[in-house]
Amino acid sequence: MNFLTPGLAAIVAGIAVPSLLILYFLRLRRRDVEVSSTLLWKKAIEDLQANAPFQRLRRNILLLLQLLVLAAALLALAQPQFVGSLGGGERHIIMIDRSASMQSVDGEPDDATGGTTRLDAAKKAALELVDRLREPGLVGSTLGSVGDQAMVIAFDQQAERLASFTGNKAELRRAINSITATDAPSRLKPAVLLAKAHLPRRVHVDDRAAQSVTFDELYEGGATMHIYSDGNLPDAPEVRTQAEDSITFTPAGQRTAWNVGITGLRAERSFDRPANVALFVGLQSTRPEPVRVEVQLSIEGRVAEIRDVTLPAAVVEAAAAPVAPAGAAPAEGEAAANAAGADGPRLTPVNRGVVFNLDRPDGALVAVQLRFPGAPAGGLGDALPVDNLGYLVLPPARRLNVAMVTPGNPFLEAVFVDDPAGAQAAFNLARPVRVVRPADAQTFLGTAEAAELDVLILDRWLPTAPGPDGKQSPTLPTGNTIVFGAVPAPPLGPTDQGEAKDIAVVDWKRDHPVLRGLNLDPVAISPGRKLELTPESPARSLMLGTAGPLLLEYADVDRRALVVTFDPIFRSTWIYEPTLPAFIAKAFDYLGRGGEQQRATLRPGDTLTARLPRGVADVRVALPDERESPLLPSPGGEVNFAPLEQIGVYTVSWDGPLGPTDVLVGGRARRAMTVNLLDAAESDVATRAALPMASTLVQATPTDGRGPMRLWPWLLLLGVLIVLLEWWVYNRKVSL
Repeated sequence: MNFLTPGLAAIVAGIAVPSLLILYFLRLRRRDVEVSSTLLWKKAIEDLQANAPFQRLRRNILLLLQLLVLAAALLALAQPQFVGSLGGGERHIIMIDRSASMQSVDGEPDDATGGTTRLDAAKKAALELVDRLREPGLVGSTLGSVGDQAMVIAFDQQAERLASFTGNKAELRRAINSITATDAPSRLKPAVLLAKAHLPRRVHVDDRAAQSVTFDELYEGGATMHIYSDGNLPDAPEVRTQAEDSITFTPAGQRTAWNVGITGLRAERSFDRPANVALFVGLQSTRPEPVRVEVQLSIEGRVAEIRDVTLPAAVVEAAAAPVAPAGAAPAEGEAAANAAGADGPRLTPVNRGVVFNLDRPDGALVAVQLRFPGAPAGGLGDALPVDNLGYLVLPPARRLNVAMVTPGNPFLEAVFVDDPAGAQAAFNLARPVRVVRPADAQTFLGTAEAAELDVLILDRWLPTAPGPDGKQSPTLPTGNTIVFGAVPAPPLGPTDQGEAKDIAVVDWKRDHPVLRGLNLDPVAISPGRKLELTPESPARSLMLGTAGPLLLEYADVDRRALVVTFDPIFRSTWIYEPTLPAFIAKAFDYLGRGGEQQRATLRPGDTLTARLPRGVADVRVALPDERESPLLPSPGGEVNFAPLEQIGVYTVSWDGPLGPTDVLVGGRARRAMTVNLLDAAESDVATRAALPMASTLVQATPTDGRGPMRLWPWLLLLGVLIVLLEWWVYNRKVSL
């Protein structure tokens, strides 16, 4: 048994108990009174005997009963609880983790060879809880006859309600048995928010108080939540509950489980020799001993190379003393400090990388697989199989056709015109860059040569078209475009609020393909323009400055454009930085070669989004398990599919024209997209012994369907019964 608020009960006891005893030790000061009858003398003598000052405490049944009432109230104030079979009349929220790590095959502690997943163990424990739920009695809702209700939530990166609050055990069992594992990482916050949304709302009398409370805190306290997981929940310290809530954490799996997984996968083509590809594979191991791993590379289903890698042992790290972060709230600080140390000593994963060098000018589907030739036979080895596979789509190394519209630019002409052979080699161009002057540009854009361009550079010039007001306004041409020093007019572009000087770079999308690895802090602009994106603009800001967006991206069915809103050559220091030519090369790769498809950014739980050419029909997506689902393109040619529950290759196919990186198979256009786990936290599969949350630290409880029994309601009931008994004794004594 433990007490939730023993300090408060001790303080109240120190005040209440002495006060009650003093009432029985002391008497009032008396005065002489003359009486006229011996009958009144008898009554006065009795009163004098019962109220002698500081008399020895006599045996008194009323005092004993009052002390018992006070003890029951004080114990209820301390909120005692113990782990036992759950009582009746409660509403239970069953939350079951179905994320990738729950596929680990160490769910049964007595099974040394594996085979039982953690999800199986979690579902078994949840079913035991359902069996222990109290059913309604036969006498209605009288004391002891109220039945329990429960709801079922399955969660990974997202949360799904499978059963609303019900006392129907058959329905609850069906909901629990229907849960299947996904390949997505796990997050606890969506599940808790979903549970709060189905709880009674808290009523605020003062509207001002309600305005200071966030939505997820507006529920009535006292919820009983049961979390069935391996504790691999990185966002748990951010989850806030109320003090009245009862949280139980039932762990699944073993704390000694180890795993080796792929946590990084990326391919890059060389700028000067695009046929050369460097494939990077990141590995993570949590095994306490060194482990030998074979990394197998397959291209288009054929094994191309196998690397033998030995990963060192994971390092045992002792639990650190809890130290609250500066400025954190007391509960948040305690939870954050205990997040790492709550489990005691833990293994710090080790990370290593493998690089495959390929000579592959053509596109290909690449697969990487981990094999364990040195694993002990018949024993429990690598616990999680889903992170032993990784997939990547490698676009072909296409030679680009590029043209440039400029009124005259020494930098761009020195790069692309003065040395055409060097530019062709450096940027893998099919031919020298065609230079067009602004006076001839509008006519050039209507030619067949312009229609065959892979990338068009527009230097301080944009074509014009009739705007909403009927006037000619700057706009973007169709196709792939890089724009320097010009912006389209609203609503396509931002609103111009005048000139701005001394503009500095504030932030940029560091994970975007054209900006990855570039340091833009030294770039300064003066003068520039103060710009603001309107809600109607389809542009996405990739780089932000002190006066507004500095780099915009446009993408629709007819055009893709990167717009640098300032002049990087004559009005900024970017010309002196090596990041400018690197940006141009990355922009060529991104726009002209479909370099965005090299990124393994799609993760389980994400949404697959693809923009298809105009005029497509019968669009379908093939899932890794060979199922197909129809897709309906938007007017802009965009298709979406969600959620992505499995890792593997998703193939979007249609009838119609091909995009730059699409292939024709069996008369249908096809575009492959890959989904990988690549999550270091999810691959660390050791089961946690505690769950640190923002407001409490939840220790693991046994997987026997039991939970914390709160005793304070029964203690209050006992106190009321003793008060009734004292009232009966007092009245009987007075009547005698």
